[in-house]
Amino acid sequence: MSGRGGRATLIAVAVVLVWLVIGGVAGPYAGRLSEVATNDNAAFLPTDAEATRAQDLTGDFVDRQTIPALVVYERPSGITDADRQRASADAARFAQVPGVLTPLPPPIPSQDGQALQVVVPVDDAEGEEIGSVVKQLRDITGGDRDGLTVDVAGPAGLLADLIEVFAAIDGPLLLVTLVVVLIILLVVYRSPVLWIFPLLAAGMSYALASVFVYLLADADVIKLNGQAQGILTVLVFGAGTDYALLMIARYREELHRHDRPWDAMRTAWKGAAPAIIASGGTVIVSLLCLLLSSLNSNRALGPVAAIGIAGTLLVMLTFLPALLLLGGRWAFWPRRPREDQADPRVEHGIWSRVAGFVARHARPIWLSTAVVLAILTLGLTQLGATTLGQSDLFTQRTDSVDGQEVITRHFPAGTGSPATIFTTEQTARQVAQVAQGVPGVAEVRPLTAGPQTGPPEENAAPKVVDGRVQLEATLTDPPDSDGAERTLRELRVAVHQVPGADAVVGGFTAINVDTSDAAKRDQNVIIPVVLVVIAVILALLLRALLAPVLLIATVLLSFAATLGLCALLFRHVFGFPGVDSAFPLFAFVFLVALGIDYNIFLMSRVREESVKRGTRAGVLAGLAVTGGVITSAGIVLAATFSALAVLPLVVLVELGTAVALGVLIDTIIVRSLLVPALAYDIGPKIWWPGRLSRANGEREARDAG
Repeated sequence: MSGRGGRATLIAVAVVLVWLVIGGVAGPYAGRLSEVATNDNAAFLPTDAEATRAQDLTGDFVDRQTIPALVVYERPSGITDADRQRASADAARFAQVPGVLTPLPPPIPSQDGQALQVVVPVDDAEGEEIGSVVKQLRDITGGDRDGLTVDVAGPAGLLADLIEVFAAIDGPLLLVTLVVVLIILLVVYRSPVLWIFPLLAAGMSYALASVFVYLLADADVIKLNGQAQGILTVLVFGAGTDYALLMIARYREELHRHDRPWDAMRTAWKGAAPAIIASGGTVIVSLLCLLLSSLNSNRALGPVAAIGIAGTLLVMLTFLPALLLLGGRWAFWPRRPREDQADPRVEHGIWSRVAGFVARHARPIWLSTAVVLAILTLGLTQLGATTLGQSDLFTQRTDSVDGQEVITRHFPAGTGSPATIFTTEQTARQVAQVAQGVPGVAEVRPLTAGPQTGPPEENAAPKVVDGRVQLEATLTDPPDSDGAERTLRELRVAVHQVPGADAVVGGFTAINVDTSDAAKRDQNVIIPVVLVVIAVILALLLRALLAPVLLIATVLLSFAATLGLCALLFRHVFGFPGVDSAFPLFAFVFLVALGIDYNIFLMSRVREESVKRGTRAGVLAGLAVTGGVITSAGIVLAATFSALAVLPLVVLVELGTAVALGVLIDTIIVRSLLVPALAYDIGPKIWWPGRLSRANGEREARDAG
């Protein structure tokens, strides 16, 4: 062993050992992220939102803030005396559950005599333990019996079902993601050994990201919710495997040119690292643009996902190269690369033929693919962004959904989740009259000074705090429905017009309304910023202005086509009623940032080859040597994001589907055909105004002459 090779091996061993120690310390935190996750929608509202101000005022009117669980009993043939006794007995046992605030109001009968409802106030301070409280309530009811159906619904029931869904992230989602990546790596490499290296590096990336996210969330520096946690899992494994594929492909290529693995790795690292760093940096900066969001939930996702990508970059540029160096040529067994000075395009026969096809039909290819993508964008008219109702949140039936449907059938649908109106004592009566006159409002009553154990006494005095009174407006529509949101907006307009009322309207429906409004504002602010940031990074990387503009245009076209296709699938295949208001922004950030990744992989190599061969020859060479690895990377990323479908939550299924489809469109159509054909057709001018555009223009003019 030569001196340089021996030192390289010792360095690689030291790097691997250091990372294994880090992995041993960080690994356990990967399974503890749920401990520091928060899934309360109200906690993620902007501080200046009206619903947030209302929630702050609520704290002045109650000793402890609550989130209600609504236990509903239904017998279509009519509630019996035995049913009433059972509901009363259950209510007495509910009062003994830790976390339930007493006294409980008595069971409320429906006007049609077919249902009973028990409102169980759960201490909001229970946080994630609300799920445990609701489970105990469900255990007490014992479920359906003798024709009487029993469900636990309301905001607490919904939150408990969401917590149960997100609990699957630490187990099933991670397992499915690992299995998906493993299968694809085995297919791509056809090696019983090589798959170990990228999978081990991706696992190390996830452990590293987890420890930082855990510590920051535990210290309340960042907010972590179940959605961000799920995205972190698939993003780290997907992007990490992508970067690993790029590094391994370049290393294999250099092993054909160098005798010693150390020399091959050094050259491969110099060639692949700039593209990987630029790619990861683009994703990180794009994700950090979410910090401009007015929604705390979006601001939470940005740094969580950015930490994941940063950790992945560090691991893939240090730990993975050290593993590959120790593995040497035998890691590629049974197809070990030999030092034969072969042209790298020789190993990529299929993609060499694709490059030849692009060269012969460049203009028809980019025109036809652009037209196909433009046609898909027509599906955007079916997108229907809205706030998903409770019954639309899950891909399967849940107790809270069933219970809400019972409430809707037999009670004013907003029972248990009223809109809260805070106004001055002097204008309270007028505000109540105005609110009662709003279509969609079933009842308006003040919060009284006595204990809230049932309907208020006639002429009971309202509770007054600092000159303010709290009114509760029960809506006729379910609190998470479009009808309730329309009513809430009209209610705000009406009470805001009462002179001197200084009215503030909050509640569950108000939270949805303010969240939807903030999401629309975020799209208008963040999307242009992300595009500008990506344009600057591409301009610096490619040292050109025309190429970045064209690349961003192709990514935007791909994004719009993906959303158009998704809109058709969601509505006509999956049967979803629409998409959540936050979906377009999340889809944009991930599809554009990750789509630019593949642009960077391709065009950085095209530029490298253009310096040596000329632009058009460089385009063909770059496509031939990167086509396979980019397609493999796209399939890995698409497959990992599609793993989100194991979580029975519509918003994550929609996001996973959109990213998976978008990445496949990007890799198979945009990066394999549209971009190379467009660059080939334009020729050296693609690098305008950089020096390469003039040098290559002169070279190709001489060659043509």
